[in-house]
Amino acid sequence: MISYDSSTALVVVDVQNDFADPSGSLFVQGGDAVVPRVNIEVMRALSAGAFVVYTQDWHPGSTPHFEKDGGIWPVHCVQGTWGAEFHPGLEVSGPIVQNGANGEDGYSGFTMRDPVTGEETPTALRGMLEERGCQRVVVVGLALDWCVKETALDAAKDYETSVIPDASASVDLEPGDGQRAIEEMRNHGVIIG
Repeated sequence: MISYDSSTALVVVDVQNDFADPSGSLFVQGGDAVVPRVNIEVMRALSAGAFVVYTQDWHPGSTPHFEKDGGIWPVHCVQGTWGAEFHPGLEVSGPIVQNGANGEDGYSGFTMRDPVTGEETPTALRGMLEERGCQRVVVVGLALDWCVKETALDAAKDYETSVIPDASASVDLEPGDGQRAIEEMRNHGVIIG
C-alpha cells in the first residue's frame, strides 16, 4: 500500500462528470466506481499531511481537441457546464489546476500542448509542488491510459511517482490500452501500487 507524508503530493486527475458519470459525453467505463476509491486516497493523504491537488479539463466550446473541430474526442468538459464539474461524490479538498482553457490539448496535469503547433506550456502544478517541497507524487483519477498516464510520466521526470490503478479506469480506445499504459509507466520508473 502506498504511504503518504508531508513531502508527498496526491494528484487527482479529471474526476469530472463527463468522464465519471454514465451520462457524461466521454464516460470512462468504471469511472463512477473510481470516485469512492479516490476519496479513500484523498482522506489517507490529508490525514498524513500530504498535499492534495486536482486537475480539471476545462475546454472552450470549440477547440482543435474536439472531433467536430478536427480532433479525436467528442465535445467534453466545456467550461462552466455540468460535464466539466467535478463528480458530486468526489471529495475536493485542495487547489485545482485547469487544463485546456485556451483550446490546448491538456493530457498531462503538468503541461498543455498547442494542438496545431505542438508547442508545450507548463501548468501551475509543478510550481505548486516545488513551493510545498514535494518529493513524491501519487496519481489517481481518469483516465488511466490518457491523462493519468501522461501526468505520471511527466511527474516521473522529477519525482518518485506512483499510480494506483484501482483508483483509476481506462478509456481503452483499443482493447488493452490500460494494460499497455501500465507497462509504459512502469518502464519509465513509475511505481504501480
